[in-house]
Amino acid sequence: MGNLAAERIMRATRRGLTGPHLLAFVPALALTAFWLGGERVLVAVALGLPLLIALFGGFSGPEQQDLETPACVADAQALAPQADALMAIARTSDRQTLCLLIEVEPFELISERHGARGTQLVQQRLGDRLRDVMRPSDTVIRVGESHFAVLTKPVGRMDLETAVQIATRVQNTAEEPLALDRVSIYLSCAVGFCLSTRAPQPTGDSLIEGARTALAEARRNGPSAIRAFSREMQQTRNARAALRDAASLALDHGHIVPWFQPQISTDTGRVTGFEALARWQHPERGLIPPGEFLTALEQDGRIEHLGEVILQQSLMALQTWDQAGLDIPNVGVNFTAEELRNPRLVDRIAWELDRFDMAPRRLCVEVLESVISDTQDDTTCRNINTLAELGCLIDLDDFGTGHASISSLRRFKVARLKIDRSFVTRADQDPEQQRMIAAILTMAERLNLDTLAEGIESVGEHAMLSQLGCGHVQGFGIARPMPLDDTVAWVAAHNSKLHDAVRFTGQGS
Repeated sequence: MGNLAAERIMRATRRGLTGPHLLAFVPALALTAFWLGGERVLVAVALGLPLLIALFGGFSGPEQQDLETPACVADAQALAPQADALMAIARTSDRQTLCLLIEVEPFELISERHGARGTQLVQQRLGDRLRDVMRPSDTVIRVGESHFAVLTKPVGRMDLETAVQIATRVQNTAEEPLALDRVSIYLSCAVGFCLSTRAPQPTGDSLIEGARTALAEARRNGPSAIRAFSREMQQTRNARAALRDAASLALDHGHIVPWFQPQISTDTGRVTGFEALARWQHPERGLIPPGEFLTALEQDGRIEHLGEVILQQSLMALQTWDQAGLDIPNVGVNFTAEELRNPRLVDRIAWELDRFDMAPRRLCVEVLESVISDTQDDTTCRNINTLAELGCLIDLDDFGTGHASISSLRRFKVARLKIDRSFVTRADQDPEQQRMIAAILTMAERLNLDTLAEGIESVGEHAMLSQLGCGHVQGFGIARPMPLDDTVAWVAAHNSKLHDAVRFTGQGS
């Protein structure tokens, strides 16, 4: 901020000392020079003074000088005052300016592979590229490790189409491969921008906040998306913030609880377990989809607390079923990648099992296949394997979507594969689906792994999975997730109908 103020003072001083108004004094100065020094001094003053003014930019018009902006500001704190200055110029001159915020990925990977020096080189080259692609009068600022801001000099015509063209040019420039340590680095770039005419308020802060909102929306839509700020976008963001606050409050007040979906043996038809699924029964909106509030809790940093709540109430559910005389072997609880990275996870689970007097084998730790296939984190690997050694069952969820290798299945001591619903849908009608499922089941059998198919929605799908040899099934075709209070009656009714039900006998259990 101090640098920017000093630069403004210097520009004002330069205008005062070298502006074109000094040309009016050239004749008088020339005459004085002739009077005091003769002909040689007269020639020197007459030719030298205009040349001096030109060298200092004194012949540029007043409009150009008023709109002058530094080509690059090194201090990120100067973003807000620079935006304020440009918005003031835009208002008084009936012109438009533009703020773009750019996020470049993956900087964490660059830091891991090339260190701090490599990261700095990439940042410097990106900054140079952005400065080269913009006009000299535009401002480029690095505002974070992987974030850059661009403020454009106010112009007479800046519509949405022009702004999109500028954003696209910036994105294409940032995403060109970089050579570092003889390796080509490929970057992705998300861009959010706000036009001064669309900013909620005529201030620099409002202009920046609009670009920040647009960037957040771009990130939600992919690694290389471009989004322009709009009032509707702001309303959507406010609604998300309200949902985030409401979800956090609901979690604290015990309104987000596990519902339980039964899992059935294809051999005996009996209940072999339940999966715990977080549900929020909102007093006004009713049942809110998990995709909405889980994302809200994750953004609010409350996802681990939700995991603690689901684990505790799932173990409490096992106690309830035991007291009711039901034979429910285990309950499955989903663990996020964030939870699995927690070095205290195993101790917390062991403590909860001891507190509820539950054998570890009665807890199924459900891990997404994408977590196992993508993780390079030693803590995650250690946690999963330690839980398996403790006696917990490891279920690999959404199998078939995360590209886990066979070696990963053994390295993480997986006990059961949960076949993703995308393979199950219309399996009774699609021979290709049947071949895919058969291949998965054959592999599981050779590796001595149990199997469970998710997303069963019809009797035909249930029968086909049984015939192919899948050990267990779950889905809406069997039962929807239900509150704990409804599970005892459901299991009792299911068991009472078993002797009348059709017995599905598979090729293996």
